[in-house]
Amino acid sequence: MHMTASMRPLASQHVAILCAVGVVALWCVGVFGGVLPTSTEQIVSNVGQVCAAYTAGIAAFVRYRLSVRRDLRRFWLLLSMATLAWGSGQASWSYAEIFRHDALPFPSVADIGFLALPPLAVLALLSLPVAAATTAGRFRSVLDGLLVAASTLLLGWVAVLRTVFDAGADSVFAEAVALAYPIGDVVVITVVLYTSMSERRLAANFRAPYILVGLGLIAITVADSGFAYLYAVGGYATGEFLDVGWFAGFIAILLGTLPWRGSDTPQPERFPATGAITPMLLPYAAVGGAIVTSVIDLVHNGTVDPFVSWLRTAIVVLLVVRQVLTLLENRSLTKHLEERVAARTAELRSSRERFAALVAHSSDVIMVVDRNATVTYQSDASGRVLGLAPEAMIGRPVSTMIGDTTEIEAFLEALEYTAAEPLRIHSLASTWVREADRRSVEVTLTNLLDNPDVAGIVLNIRNVSDRKVLEEQLVHQAFHDALTGMANRAHFRDRLERAVAERGSSSGAVSVLFMDLDGFKTVNDTLGHGSGDLILCEVADRIADRTGPNETVARIGGDEFAVLVEGSPDRGYLGALAERITGTLREPFSLDGREIHLGGSIGIADLTDDVVSGEQLLRNADLAMYEAKSAGDGSYAFFVPAMHEVLVERVRLEVDLRGAIETDGFEVFYQPLVSLCSGEITGVEALLRWHHPTRGLVDPAQFIPAAESTGLIRPLGMWVLWTACQQAAHWQQGLADRQDLRVNVNMSAKQLLQPDLVERIAEVLRETGLAASSLVLEMTEGVLMVDSEATLETLTGIRELGVRIAIDDFGTGYSSLSYLHHFPVDILKIDRSFIKGLSAGRDAALVRSIVSLAQSLGMETVAEGIERVQEVQLLRELGCSTGQGYRFSPAVPASAMSMILSGRNRDLISEPIGSSDDKR
Repeated sequence: MHMTASMRPLASQHVAILCAVGVVALWCVGVFGGVLPTSTEQIVSNVGQVCAAYTAGIAAFVRYRLSVRRDLRRFWLLLSMATLAWGSGQASWSYAEIFRHDALPFPSVADIGFLALPPLAVLALLSLPVAAATTAGRFRSVLDGLLVAASTLLLGWVAVLRTVFDAGADSVFAEAVALAYPIGDVVVITVVLYTSMSERRLAANFRAPYILVGLGLIAITVADSGFAYLYAVGGYATGEFLDVGWFAGFIAILLGTLPWRGSDTPQPERFPATGAITPMLLPYAAVGGAIVTSVIDLVHNGTVDPFVSWLRTAIVVLLVVRQVLTLLENRSLTKHLEERVAARTAELRSSRERFAALVAHSSDVIMVVDRNATVTYQSDASGRVLGLAPEAMIGRPVSTMIGDTTEIEAFLEALEYTAAEPLRIHSLASTWVREADRRSVEVTLTNLLDNPDVAGIVLNIRNVSDRKVLEEQLVHQAFHDALTGMANRAHFRDRLERAVAERGSSSGAVSVLFMDLDGFKTVNDTLGHGSGDLILCEVADRIADRTGPNETVARIGGDEFAVLVEGSPDRGYLGALAERITGTLREPFSLDGREIHLGGSIGIADLTDDVVSGEQLLRNADLAMYEAKSAGDGSYAFFVPAMHEVLVERVRLEVDLRGAIETDGFEVFYQPLVSLCSGEITGVEALLRWHHPTRGLVDPAQFIPAAESTGLIRPLGMWVLWTACQQAAHWQQGLADRQDLRVNVNMSAKQLLQPDLVERIAEVLRETGLAASSLVLEMTEGVLMVDSEATLETLTGIRELGVRIAIDDFGTGYSSLSYLHHFPVDILKIDRSFIKGLSAGRDAALVRSIVSLAQSLGMETVAEGIERVQEVQLLRELGCSTGQGYRFSPAVPASAMSMILSGRNRDLISEPIGSSDDKR
């Protein structure tokens, strides 16, 4: 057979008990069986008692060390001390009998150990956790203990103590020691009995150890009392049957220390029920026992012992006092119970009134309906929430309040579902109508049909109209642009993905137009975001006016817009739509009395078989838009697969550009500025070149836009400025007659937006040692499009440093010539497109006008892109002072430019450097 895990501890405990019984039986046979000599019997008896006491004491101490229950550890420690003390006394007694062959005198050192057991055992028992009790209850418990103790003392006096007292002793101390044995035993027995039957919160799984320990202590004290009696009459000898009490008692204590199942498991605090029968009857049983003992003593001796008489009187007085105290306690308990009942009744009344007030003033309506949806109760909140008097709906079906047939059916289904199972809860949203007032409500149904106090289905009705309006506003905000009011990117992508998912259906083809404003960033950066927002709103209105009702228009972000066209449009329709949009954007925008000129570039992409998502279709339109933007003039372009390759190439270029900045892959070239009168070099223009490891020399037209878009133009531009200034300072200091050489450096619009640009330019001049008058900063006329206070402040700060300012590519931008007098400009550089027309007989009048304008404003003019000697002559005749171009020299490295500058008084007009075909 196999035992389960739960059976193993119980089986081991049974084995321990059987072994203990066997040990006691063998010891009894050895001591009392007559098989051993008398001296040997005494040795076996003494050694057995010492071993039993020490073993029990050590086992109790081990239990103290290993116990996890803090409320029992003191019990085991005191019990260990009690048994070890008794064992020490027995060891002294045994030593005298075995080795000295003589009994110890009375009293002796052994009595110290023997008499230490009762007080330590009593303390151990009293350390057990007791249940909470009232003051009267504690006092009554003391009286009960005194009654039991007095009755036990009376029994002990009649049986033992009187004999011991009458026997007398050699001294008062010896007589006191003799009496201490039975008195201590009486106290131990009293505490054991009363502790076992009093109101304790001993866990049920600790009762077995306690019973074994208690039986062991009773056996030991009975044996002690017998020893005191026999010793007093001179009839005790080691090896008598009385020794069984001590040996068996310590074996029982040893069994109690075993780890009985669950005896050491922490237990929650539990209070036993009051009024148990056994503890209540114990004092009366003790009194009855005292009376019987007195009668027996009277019959046996024929006279009444004075001590017995006084002790009996004390018992009667204690019993009377206990009864009076019990009566007072019962009255107090009754009064307390009545007060608790009254308090509980008031609490229930208050709770009922509080609940009624909460229901009446709740923001929700509480309604009770029967299975047929007829209203049986309606709270006062219905007037505030639903606009109905509380009694208006009583006896009427709820369906008369619900919006339409569909919602009525949904409510009735919810009602049937809730009624199918007790305590079931269900929620639904509905629209309730009172005359023309429609209110969105949230209804929670709770089945309380089985509750006799309710007997219906409870409806908790909450008005969520405001929340519904807010939700609709949030949804609108989530899918619409806050600035323009049109659809936003999220809305557009959702509509686009649905259109892509429905491909092949009757909806037909799907196309996307992606548009980006031309020139908006400059306006936004210079004029301010508020003005930019006004322009974006007008742009949105113009686009919406040029599109049809079935076309979804959205602002994707910033200055980007998109149009979703569904149906079956051909390319002619899409092109015409793009023309209408770009055309309306070319019209000037009026802002604060100024006319702002913008444009738009549009990319168009169709949903083809190779497009798998709306995001891909939008990306294709974006690529086509970049293609249109590169063409200029606010045009549009259709997507072709090759554009994706251009995108990949642009991304690679940007990655290489970042790497070139980190690895110093750039070099500054210089092109001379030549006086058209003398042919001498008056200055140089710094031009950036990129030596790519695989592409070779990369054209600035390819990487400058990438630097602009990635923001790398700022660190790159400052590096060019520092390098050019350092080189110019080196030429001024190292070459004769070059102290007035000036250097021109290009400055982008992004660089002008740097708030600390003026300070950084001053720092570069200070570090390189170049005079501010030798530096010219070139910028395109796009910065003059609007009268920006920030731009004007920056340019003024630069001019105050002594640095001169030049307008590059003048005549190709959108600015008005009248704006020139607002800005601190020193030089106008005429664009190369006008210079090319001179030799063909064109643009002479325009160039003459630019030169005249510059002269009237006190500005210098520089002609760019001069390639022929005829152009030099014409420009000289028109009054242009300085020229630049391949006619004189292409842009060359600093080393080559050093050699050019070393040639004194060289006339570059008649002796150009390089070929006019050299376009590097």
